[in-house]
Amino acid sequence: MAPVIVLTTVAADFDARPLARALVEQRLAACVNIVAGVTSIYRWKGQVEEEGEQLLVIKTLEANVDALRNELLARHPYEVAEFLVLPVGSTSDAYGAWLDG
Repeated sequence: MAPVIVLTTVAADFDARPLARALVEQRLAACVNIVAGVTSIYRWKGQVEEEGEQLLVIKTLEANVDALRNELLARHPYEVAEFLVLPVGSTSDAYGAWLDG
């Protein structure tokens, strides 16, 4: 199975823990890191915006991406949610086995 990392952001005041926990409990992700204190500068509806956000780093397998996308987008607070899938070149044997399990 090919490991991937999925990135998404949520508002700084959004409680991301229930979302992260649900993804892990449903086995759509092996682990979700919630990184607080991210500043995002982006263009939205013709304006340049700057907001505090949290970055969710989701470790999963490529086979889970479609189901993960569906669940994440159903629970995501944003009108347009970030959903970036990054391939992982390699992992340690032990981490790869854990991720696959």
